[in-house]
Amino acid sequence: MPCIHGKTVYTGTSVITDGFVAFNGSTLTSVGPAPRGKVVGEYDVITPAFIDPHSHIGMHRSAEPAAESEANEKMDALLVLPDALDSVQMDDGAFAEAIEMGVLYSCAVPGSGNILGGLAAVIRHDAPTTTDALIARAGLKCAFGYNPMSAGGWKGTRPSTRMGAAALLRGRLDEVRLKMDKRRRAAGKARQDLAFTAAEAILADVLAGRQRLRCHVHKSDDIAALLRIVDEFKLKVTVEHASDVHDVAVFAELKRRRIPVVYGPVESFPYKVELRHESWRNVRLLVDSGVQFGLMTDHPVTLSRNLFGQTRWFTRCGLSKQQAIELVTRRNATILGIDDRLGTLGRGKWASFVAFNGDPFDITSYPVAVWAEGRQIYTA
Repeated sequence: MPCIHGKTVYTGTSVITDGFVAFNGSTLTSVGPAPRGKVVGEYDVITPAFIDPHSHIGMHRSAEPAAESEANEKMDALLVLPDALDSVQMDDGAFAEAIEMGVLYSCAVPGSGNILGGLAAVIRHDAPTTTDALIARAGLKCAFGYNPMSAGGWKGTRPSTRMGAAALLRGRLDEVRLKMDKRRRAAGKARQDLAFTAAEAILADVLAGRQRLRCHVHKSDDIAALLRIVDEFKLKVTVEHASDVHDVAVFAELKRRRIPVVYGPVESFPYKVELRHESWRNVRLLVDSGVQFGLMTDHPVTLSRNLFGQTRWFTRCGLSKQQAIELVTRRNATILGIDDRLGTLGRGKWASFVAFNGDPFDITSYPVAVWAEGRQIYTA
């Protein structure tokens, strides 16, 4: 079986000096200090493949006019059935550029113009079609704050205020919750008459904690509004962005509730009022709070290919190099629920990894070889 050597191997949980990564087909067979097969490559640094946990790659497409973007369906404010996968196009040039920089997987999510926007899809970047690309599901997109109230010109019932958006969400969740209660009490034909629609079935899974709401939210008070709804309906959520949060107590409260944060993007321009407090310095509050967090690009807000580059703000705020690599590998995989396959290098995991020609944290270094599930898909 093939085996590659790295002067330094970041496994996603530890660092190995003079390590060897062996694989058979799509699966890793060993990672350690001794070769377990024919050495077919020698590299300075090896890391797990990078994972972007929040992206619109393939939906906002390179070199296409903004009018052809498909991240937001504009037919109504509460949409459960739209599937991000159905609007991804794999010929988007951003996929190849991401692969060249070691970003092999993304969670494609609908945009934030709707209160409920649709289903997320975790995809591999090197697939020929979206059917081949899908590797997992990761919840239902939900949005708080300015964006849903800014879409008043779109079709359907639209809020003009934050309280209006929250009222629409509460009303829809309450409708499904009442139907769930009636179904529990009913039997026979009466229960059959209360069958869920496809959209209601998804919301019933949300209310039962089987489906996670992935909540676009930037500001502290919008997070407070989200938490009130979490308490009311006992929801399982992630906080996505949190870019305007500038009080460590907000992150500490999310830690207390065991709510993960998909943070970022760190390097975007604060282009609206609700980002008035956005700053890379907020990263220190996130790190100091101890909350579980990952790091996104929000492609194309920042480019998928630049995911790893954003980690420099985290090393500046106290993370070690190993912890920074964990951030875009193991931590993101755990939040997406794909850590049984990806995120770390170890026996039984997918053979998806990146080889660098030097220290990845040196601006002159870059990936020179990339493997995706045992196949070498890029050579510099």
